[in-house]
Amino acid sequence: MNLRALSFANTVTVVPSKQETLHFMENQTKPRILCLHGYRTSGSILQKMIERWPETVLEKLHLHFLDGPFPARGKSDVERVFDPPYFEWYHASQDYKEYVDFDESVAYIEDHMIKHGPFDGVLGFSQGAILSSAMPGMQAQGMAFTRVPKIKFVILISGIRFLGYKYGKPKLAANAFSSPIQCPSLHFIGERDFLKEGGKNLVKLFVDPVVIHHPMGHVVPKLDESSLKTMLSFIKKIQPLASL
Repeated sequence: MNLRALSFANTVTVVPSKQETLHFMENQTKPRILCLHGYRTSGSILQKMIERWPETVLEKLHLHFLDGPFPARGKSDVERVFDPPYFEWYHASQDYKEYVDFDESVAYIEDHMIKHGPFDGVLGFSQGAILSSAMPGMQAQGMAFTRVPKIKFVILISGIRFLGYKYGKPKLAANAFSSPIQCPSLHFIGERDFLKEGGKNLVKLFVDPVVIHHPMGHVVPKLDESSLKTMLSFIKKIQPLASL
């Protein structure tokens, strides 16, 4: 499948060809997924990472990549690999007692979902996964994302729970995991990821988790035969949830 990327207004969207669009309309609707990148990277960088996955996965999903609302206010860890610009969603203090720009990012994402949705689920990597993991809970608690349809599933790559939860921070997400998250979830956990233990703890907060373990570190991993099988099984599970 040949994918064409359109970039506009802080957005990168993967768009199917005309032939694929006709096939899409004649058959089951693809799940529409909002994709949130990692700290001080970008939507286009996450897109490049995700496009390493096999076409058997990509052709079954409609992926929409969004840049964070704030330009990176410091050095990016991907400078040697990917070109700027870089963006971030929020900034946390070293003790995780203060979160800067979190509320603004939540409002920005919700506004984007209203304008460009509906979206069936969210996918996040690193900081984007931390944020994505809390979105269904914030929505269920009525703290955010109340103006958009229910988030039906999440895909979390190198994600953890907000480390400020012990202090009730960030406030909008303080109670996001007060009840087990009911929607289906797919978790990628790297054996050499510095967030590995946090990722394992995050899995326990979801009612219906599926986990892909991989031998790498804090990255979007390629899919081997086993993880590809798990990924396709998860997609098959969420396809009936797609917006019609």
